[in-house]
Amino acid sequence: MVFLYKDAYLQTDTEEMTRRVLAHDKDLMLVEMTWHKIPADPYMHSHPHSQIAQVTKGTFEFVVEEEGGTVRNVLKEGDSIYFRANVVHGSYVLEVGSKLVDIFTPERADFLPSLPSLPK
Repeated sequence: MVFLYKDAYLQTDTEEMTRRVLAHDKDLMLVEMTWHKIPADPYMHSHPHSQIAQVTKGTFEFVVEEEGGTVRNVLKEGDSIYFRANVVHGSYVLEVGSKLVDIFTPERADFLPSLPSLPK
């Protein structure tokens, strides 16, 4: 199955950030996020999905709540980070134009309010 960038589902497009769902089925999702402004906070959150984030442009400071306390890591272009399901995490965007590609398993249905999952 081929997913063309020009056809990607534009889930969020605001002055601050653009989120595109690049490809997905019920078990896996690929999402691109681009920041046009630097948010004031790291948007700490958790979700029942495992996640891998790769920095494809710019710099981020990732914040992860671990059992032993808060862990912070600065990642640049090409670097990746893995989040287990239900782990509280977030990131500071350190440069305008910074971009991430996220992989989620299973797919994030909350990113697809108007689109059904693809068939098996």
